[in-house]
Amino acid sequence: MKRPWKDAPRPAALLLAAWLVPGGGYLLLRRYRQFALFLLVVSIATLAGVLLHGGNLWPATGELQGLDGLAKLTARAGALAKAMAGGPYLLAYLAGYSQTYLAGCLHECGTALLTAAGLLNLLALADAWDTRGRVRA
Repeated sequence: MKRPWKDAPRPAALLLAAWLVPGGGYLLLRRYRQFALFLLVVSIATLAGVLLHGGNLWPATGELQGLDGLAKLTARAGALAKAMAGGPYLLAYLAGYSQTYLAGCLHECGTALLTAAGLLNLLALADAWDTRGRVRA
């Protein structure tokens, strides 16, 4: 028998939890396996990106000088994608880790892992949002 999920978390709480704690939206939805998986994957990708010296700061104007509009937009979108990792990204930043955009270009693997961590957390956030509105068995 299917029934609407009466205990669905509020949208703002779901979005904040899903961004701040990787997979946190799943935790509020009581989907513990998905929560553990995304927490582990996003945290490990962020840690590996930091250990490989990936760039995590917003690109400064001087670093983007001479680039065309699309390249500037791509650099800024990449910085935003890294910030989407949420809690692990904030912990790295508050712990004093900071690599400029240009330094991140020299350490491509670390930057790619930081970007992947952010995008994976965004994927978990979107799926938790979608799951919230569905019917649960």
